[in-house]
Amino acid sequence: MTSTNVTISSTPDLRHVLTKDVNKTILENGLTILLKEVHTAPVVSVQVWYRVGSRNEALGLNGITHQLEHLMFKGTHSRPVQFGKLFSALGSASNAFTSYDMTAYYGTVGSDKLETLLILEADRMQNVALTAEHLASEKRVVISELQGYENSPDYRLSKAVMQQAFPESNYGLSVGGNKSDVEQFTLDQVQEYYQTYYQPSNATLVITGDFDESTVLEQIQTYFGPIPSHPVATAPAPMSVVTKTAPSAPIVLKEPGSAPLLDAVYPIPDAQHPDIPALEILDSILSAGRNSRFYPALIESGLATNAHAYVASLMDGGWYNISVTAAAGELSEIDQVVEATLEQLRSQPITLEELERAKTQVKAGFILSNREIENQASQLAYNQIVTNDHCFSDRYLRGIEAVTPTDVQRVAQTYLTPTQRTVGLFEPTQLEGQPMPAGIPATQTAENFTPSEPVDPAQVAKYLPDLATSAGSDTQSLPERWVLDNGLTVLLLEDHSTPTVTLSGHIRAGNQWDYLTLGGVASMTADNLMSGTTSKDDLAIAKALENRGASLDFLSLREGVDVSGYALSPDLPVVLETLADVLQHAIFPQQLLDLSRQRMLTHLQLELDDPGALARRTFQQKIYTQDHPFHGFPTANSLKNISREGILRFYEQHYRPDNMILTLVGDFEGAELRSHLKRTLGQWQNPRSSTALNFPEPQMPPTIQRVNAPLPGKTQVVTYMGYPGIERHHSLYYAAMLLNQIIGGDTLSSRLGTEIRDRKGLTYGIYSYFAAGLHAGPFAVQMQTSPEDTQTAISSTLALLKQVKAEGITQSELETAQRSILNSYPVDLADPDILAQRFLMNEVLGLPIEEIRHLPQRIGAVTMAEINQAIEAFIHPDRMVIVSAGPVDVIRS
Repeated sequence: MTSTNVTISSTPDLRHVLTKDVNKTILENGLTILLKEVHTAPVVSVQVWYRVGSRNEALGLNGITHQLEHLMFKGTHSRPVQFGKLFSALGSASNAFTSYDMTAYYGTVGSDKLETLLILEADRMQNVALTAEHLASEKRVVISELQGYENSPDYRLSKAVMQQAFPESNYGLSVGGNKSDVEQFTLDQVQEYYQTYYQPSNATLVITGDFDESTVLEQIQTYFGPIPSHPVATAPAPMSVVTKTAPSAPIVLKEPGSAPLLDAVYPIPDAQHPDIPALEILDSILSAGRNSRFYPALIESGLATNAHAYVASLMDGGWYNISVTAAAGELSEIDQVVEATLEQLRSQPITLEELERAKTQVKAGFILSNREIENQASQLAYNQIVTNDHCFSDRYLRGIEAVTPTDVQRVAQTYLTPTQRTVGLFEPTQLEGQPMPAGIPATQTAENFTPSEPVDPAQVAKYLPDLATSAGSDTQSLPERWVLDNGLTVLLLEDHSTPTVTLSGHIRAGNQWDYLTLGGVASMTADNLMSGTTSKDDLAIAKALENRGASLDFLSLREGVDVSGYALSPDLPVVLETLADVLQHAIFPQQLLDLSRQRMLTHLQLELDDPGALARRTFQQKIYTQDHPFHGFPTANSLKNISREGILRFYEQHYRPDNMILTLVGDFEGAELRSHLKRTLGQWQNPRSSTALNFPEPQMPPTIQRVNAPLPGKTQVVTYMGYPGIERHHSLYYAAMLLNQIIGGDTLSSRLGTEIRDRKGLTYGIYSYFAAGLHAGPFAVQMQTSPEDTQTAISSTLALLKQVKAEGITQSELETAQRSILNSYPVDLADPDILAQRFLMNEVLGLPIEEIRHLPQRIGAVTMAEINQAIEAFIHPDRMVIVSAGPVDVIRS
């Protein structure tokens, strides 16, 4: 098929996409400020990055940076309230992360909340109220988080490999810390660390979005200018790489698990080294897509189900990582294939076609990843913190453009040698043996299960200036809705703010249709749409996209297949032509189906060894009966029995134009695009009649039902609590949204978050949600806990839900939840991916196209009477299914 250009947009000069019009200012106290006005939506991103990470930690203090990050949300001397509650009241999408070189705090709000966010960030730069009580509570939370990581064999293997690869460097330590160090942190140590590194001269403040630069600079001077600075302690010596003269023996972990893993690390230079661009190109050639070197050698050969690699380029050095999940192959054979593939790079130059494809992928990926103001701010902050030059990405992209085949061969010869690597092998043992008895220490037996008083929103409000609710979405542009003659529905919204296009689609061919056949048919069909058509094989299909840095993916979910695509605007025709081809002409070659089946079987093994996935699966099968389509999941037996004929029947029955909705948001001309869609998708026909699903309504459990799924070798328990919920068209849907926001919609500001995480420190994260779609999905509470805390957390959750059932909520809580949702709504819609998905799902659910404008009004109109009706209808703490998956049998009847 030939490509037809449907847009007049031209690709911009990549060197200036991000850093153009950035204003850099340094205050007298040393604070670096980066400002970039982007007036595409009334939102701003505010980020404060500190040049302190695990690289700064002294012996015995591994994890103190991460611990302090948690404590930064506990309140300040002038605002002694959980900052998550303040951010929630602003409608801010706020969070934080710790890495090797930095700690970052970020939030995105409506433009009218910018000054308030600046006030809060300035307040906690040096004014956090560090107390023994807060430290003890957050230690438990951090340890819960670390134990959650330890549940993953990938994490345990990587941890062992990094420690051996960098024995003399903090880069060999886990960023999150280790349990023994965290347990010993003292308040004095944390305070000293805070006072040393949290100061203006060690920080970068970045703001991107809809604001006036001169006004914001005055505000920054007012709130951050008076904060004092002092010299920052130097970090430990830069990473020293021990030069090896011979390959080291592999690290071998033999532990409970489900799939063999390989993890290899090769030390490389720091982020500013001139060899980094060539290493990035090498990485793309090795691992990016079906036309990469690893794909035929490892995936297409059937040796592995996944092969992933990345370049980690940091302040003092870095590494190249290769990780492989084995299928039928032995790890030793996979190791040999990896080394043989690297030897090809060392001994022979790459082709010019490979080089150009890799350059295009890197450059297009840079543009696509920096469409949102949050990502723009993060990239600018990374540039400044790691290289002390906010324009570093300009140099990086120039370096990418200059890479030659000789450069790629040279860096392969220099860094990716057998003698320099450290390799680890995870060999899973059989999942057998009896679970150990629950060990709840005596200090826990007298725990108070009665919830504390719910947070008074008025107490939160007094620490914020008077705020108006963000303006409604009455002015939100609506897409053009268009139905082709064959029944395919299209939604088009032009947005010329960036030279990109987002494609979102939905096909009524999701996992619920497995109910009529075998578990896994829907997923296997979606996974293999790109495996070949009547005119192209899988490599040709992939090459057409990969040569342009574009993407097109299909993922089968419960109620439908999610279609997602991204491209620079000149390349949209290729994405659409590929989409049209695979939807109409897929042939599902037997060899690739067999490889897909093996990948799905390996994924199933991994899922059944993951506490979160196993708990969710068990929970859903418990609350839905076998005659309901939400009950079913793939099994090893069902996957083995899926035939090519069965896949073709499913494809021919369910992949039809009147089963599909397609949404496009971005840089295109609507008239040209409509013409193109009519040519490529207008001829799609399916003479078969559509199939309907008929099944009974799910029933509430009569009493509390507890199920435990023990998993040897795990350190954390994941628990799901709940029952069948509501569908999207329920008359109390908006009341349910608000009720959930109050109960558990936010892990820091909700009642569950306040009680279970913040006050008691029993969990790293706890959430609740209504999965309301075309059919009634579950209402669920999800949490991750240490084994000794699981029973306490469950009992506390039940007590809190009983309190809500008996006493209801307050008018102040309702108003706060309304403001939180209404303030965050325009922030969400500023993201083109979220906007496209909102348009799409409203159409899927049969809602009017104006729903995106009307939702704020409907949320604001919910009354206390409707909330009370929702509590009566939806909150049933005495009729919950409770499923826990993890290392021990922690549930007591």
